[in-house]
Amino acid sequence: MEVKYYENMSMNDKKRVTIDDARGDFDGIVTQAEENGHVYIYENNEPRYMVIDLEKEPQIEMSEDEKFEFVVKRLLREHKRVFTELAK
Repeated sequence: MEVKYYENMSMNDKKRVTIDDARGDFDGIVTQAEENGHVYIYENNEPRYMVIDLEKEPQIEMSEDEKFEFVVKRLLREHKRVFTELAK
């Protein structure tokens, strides 16, 4: 099975796949990670997982926007009860 990439991606960026495609072809995802260093796996049009070739990318690099989004999502998830109560 060949991995299908998002159509709106540039031709040079083969680092994003859907979670359904990842489930169907994990070997293809590993191959892409080996070729590109990492592959993002998207669920509901948002990055959810990342497969990393640790020999090529021993450290994860994120843009400032990605770091901010990651922290915000974690805070919302960890403190959902409090935010729900404050919203009343």
